[in-house]
Amino acid sequence: MEKKKRKNFEIKFYEKLIEEKPNFIQALTCLGDVYTRYGFYEEGLAVDMRLAKLKPDDPIVHYNLACSFSLVGDIDNSLKTLKRAILLGYDDLAYILDDPDLSNLRKDPRFKEFFKKVHANLYLDKADNQKLKVE
Repeated sequence: MEKKKRKNFEIKFYEKLIEEKPNFIQALTCLGDVYTRYGFYEEGLAVDMRLAKLKPDDPIVHYNLACSFSLVGDIDNSLKTLKRAILLGYDDLAYILDDPDLSNLRKDPRFKEFFKKVHANLYLDKADNQKLKVE
């Protein structure tokens, strides 16, 4: 019962903030997190899509959107959005492999192939950067 009261408070709190300031990035980010934490995946997806429009070049926003797509079972958009996040600079590959929100995506064979390529390219980029520093 306490969790339900807290959920209602948190959701209502952030929704009220967003009513007053529709583009309040921090409140939208928190609301998306709260929705996801309590299993309201469709609502979290809607918030993450809104954030992606407000911050189109933010790798974390796109990573979270990829997670939301995965949680609702939209694997095609999850993979597409994860690719975008990585192109924008998201590079925490260990977390991608461990994040429970991406478990649906990781089951798809396309993810395994994509991840191998990303890992190889990131490794080569780091090697090239080290060469540049040495030379």
